[in-house]
Parts: sequence; structure tokens; C-alpha cells
Amino acid sequence: MAQLGRRATFEAGNVRFAVQHELWDGNIDDHSDQGVAILVVGQGGGKEATLLRFNCFDLERSYVYGPEHVNKLCRMDPTVDGNPIGWSVKQIRTRLPDMLRASKYEDIAQKVDVQAVARTLAEVESTARVLFASGRNTVKHNRGTDMFEAGNFRFGLELRKQVGGDGGLAIHVLADLAGTPGRTYMEETELLAFDCFREAPHYHYGPRNKNHRIFWDKTLVPDPLEWTLEQFKSGKLRDMIQQAGYPGVAADYDEDVVFAVLPALEKRAREMNAQPLPAEPTPNMVPR
Repeated sequence: MAQLGRRATFEAGNVRFAVQHELWDGNIDDHSDQGVAILVVGQGGGKEATLLRFNCFDLERSYVYGPEHVNKLCRMDPTVDGNPIGWSVKQIRTRLPDMLRASKYEDIAQKVDVQAVARTLAEVESTARVLFASGRNTVKHNRGTDMFEAGNFRFGLELRKQVGGDGGLAIHVLADLAGTPGRTYMEETELLAFDCFREAPHYHYGPRNKNHRIFWDKTLVPDPLEWTLEQFKSGKLRDMIQQAGYPGVAADYDEDVVFAVLPALEKRAREMNAQPLPAEPTPNMVPR
């Protein structure tokens, strides 16, 4: 079930628009993603229903005719259509009655107040663009207690405990960005995080960037630490850093240096993973 963030609604005659931020987690929702959904809502079949849905996400760029009735999903083409928010608002402005008919809501389509819709759309678009940026779920973890330098980045190991009681070993992959060593404006940024927790293990692509989270399927991955170490040993880490949104760090990745560090990293990671969880919850560096 997607995690819903901030939501705003706008009346426009016999329909209204809802704009909401959503966070999708891999292996829980359809796939790992974040972004804004623009919904066209109205009275359908004697009850309030979502008549149309526009998915304006990092990866999922699609629209759905009659999600509660027809449920026909169509894909946007990011190469041709461009920004999904701008494209979606344009379709609503020019094609709303036709799209409602395709959703099998003929009665609503006939009564659409085109002028009321036009007056509302500027605010709908503005709100969607603000929510896309400001509603994003990101996190700033601790850097770890045990550090291992690996060329142009480093690993940080941390034994974590969440407020709800879950926890385990976290492996942070960090790099110095936006400056050179010794500069006051240099920032250490977490590129990847592997939370090898006991109950809900998961990993993050770009915790402070897109923050796409994937929860391991514990049936197929009973030992998340073993899985994580295998990705490091098999050379997948460079590609994961690229996927997290840091191509410059990935370009300078030195496999020989990383492989030289891995034996010591693995030894310490297994030692820490075998320890009991901290008595008290481990707070992140910055609360949400």
C-alpha cells in the first residue's frame, strides 16, 4: 500500500482534482518509486469515485482510465511527452470530456464545466510541481561507527535499532561531494544504504536523492547481509551507485581498491551483525 503524503483538492464544477504525493516501496507496492498523483474525482455510480488518475513519478509515468471501473492503464512516453506533470495538465485542459467518456462516465463528461476546469488547472499544476519536490521522502542516516575507505568512497557500518524495535546491521555507502577534501563546503553524502534488519530488511537507492526503497523478499533472501556482501563481491556496487543518481562517483570507482577492502569489511560486518541490538533506539542524523 503506497504511503500517502501531503494532499490538496480543488473544486471545478461537477469534478474536482486531488493532488497527492505517494511513496512506493519495492516488493510492497508495484515497484520502488516516488512522485505525485493527479486524480480527477467525481460522483460515479452513486458514490464518489476516482474517474482518472495521472501517475507523475520518477519512473512510473502513466495514466489510468476509470481506476475503479475500467482500470485501463496507458503509458506516457518520457522521450516525446516530456515532464509528466505538464503533460498531464495539458491533457486535462484539452481532453477531459473525451477521457471521461473513455472511462465510461458519459453523464459526468456531458456536464463538465470547461471554464471552471481551466480556472483551476494553473493552481493544480503549481501545487503538483511543489509537492513533487517538497513532498519527497528522503532520509539522512548516521554515517556509521566503523569506517572502511574504498578509494573515492567509503563504507560505514552501524548497528541500528528503530523506535518500533526492529533493527540490525546497516551498511552505508558514502562519498564526499560538492567540494574537495579540506574545503569547508565539502559534503559527505550517503549514496546507498543497506538496512539488514531482522524484521523488515530493505535497501535505499540515494537516501538523500530519489530515495527509492526496496524491501527484500525474505523467502528468497533469508540473509540480507549475505546478499549485500555478494553484490559487493560480484562487482554490482558500481552499477548500484550509478542507479542511485551519482554517475560521477561510479565513473571513478576502482574495483581493485574495493576488493582489497572487502575481507576486513566482511569480517567486521559479521561480528557486528551477531551482536544484540542497542538498548535504545538509534536516531538518524536529522529527524524527518
